[in-house]
Amino acid sequence: MDIKSLTAAVLLASALPGIAAQGEEFATGEVRKVDKAAGKIILKHGEIRNIDMGPMTMVFGVKSPALLDKVSVGDKVKFRAEIEKGDYVVTAIEKAK
Repeated sequence: MDIKSLTAAVLLASALPGIAAQGEEFATGEVRKVDKAAGKIILKHGEIRNIDMGPMTMVFGVKSPALLDKVSVGDKVKFRAEIEKGDYVVTAIEKAK
């Protein structure tokens, strides 16, 4: 392998973790209501960069109802939200540390 190929490989490898981390960025918020029957959660949240949303309180659907078992009203959380078929959906959530 010549020096140009080695340099290119190192640069590419060093960029990949940043790209992966960008795609997995979590927003922060507080749980205001959990509705397991409806599969919905109300979060007061900060900015959600991956969907270009400012801070607010709003209702989200959840990708899996089991996500709602992880949190309770009043919990500070980290979560990931996506837009799926025009709806805002929490795809991952955990209590903030």
